[in-house]
This record gives sequence, C-alpha cells and structure tokens, in this order.
Amino acid sequence: MNAWLAETTSKRRDKLRIIAEILEIAKNGTLKTQIMYKANLSFAQLNEYLKFMLKIKLMEKVDNRGKDVYVATAKGVDFLQRQSEITELLKGDDEHPKNGVKIPPPNLLRKS
Repeated sequence: MNAWLAETTSKRRDKLRIIAEILEIAKNGTLKTQIMYKANLSFAQLNEYLKFMLKIKLMEKVDNRGKDVYVATAKGVDFLQRQSEITELLKGDDEHPKNGVKIPPPNLLRKS
C-alpha cells in the first residue's frame, strides 16, 4: 500500500473531514457547545476551526435570542456536497478509498 493511500485510510480525521463534520452538524444552525460535543473536538480546536470557517464564509454566526448560533452558509453547503462527491469517487466496490486506478475485469486483460 502506498503512503498516500495509507494516509487516507487511517483512523485519524483530516482537516477537510473535520470541516465537513462541523458543516453537517451546523446545516440547520446549532450552538458552539453542540458542535464541540458532536464533532468530538476540544474547545481550543473548535475555536480555531470556527475562526477559519467564519473567515472564509463557510459558516456564519447569527444571534438567536441572545445566543450565538452557527449556521452553514450556501458556500458551506456547497463545500459539503462537493466533499461528499469526492469521497464517493474515491470509494471502491469494497467501500475503501482507492487511488483512482481502475483495473479491468480479468477477461479483458491481454495474455502475452
């Protein structure tokens, strides 16, 4: 297995996957603490992600009865959709990510 493929199949989440999880949680609006618990992030980690995501407008913070509610923007929902499509493209028939190389069926392989 090459290093890139091993990296994509590890149990650790990469930053894009964490961003996607946060956006999924916040699609309909939610509180910061709910994002923290559902995404399994520390307070410090969550603050860094939210700061970044607010800056690039994947999320917005709105006031709801005196509480800050975080909501995915249209750009955030678009990111979530595209990330999902890419994840699906990288899955093989056995549901594990692959490196994009398609192997033809054995009956189509040339015998030399």
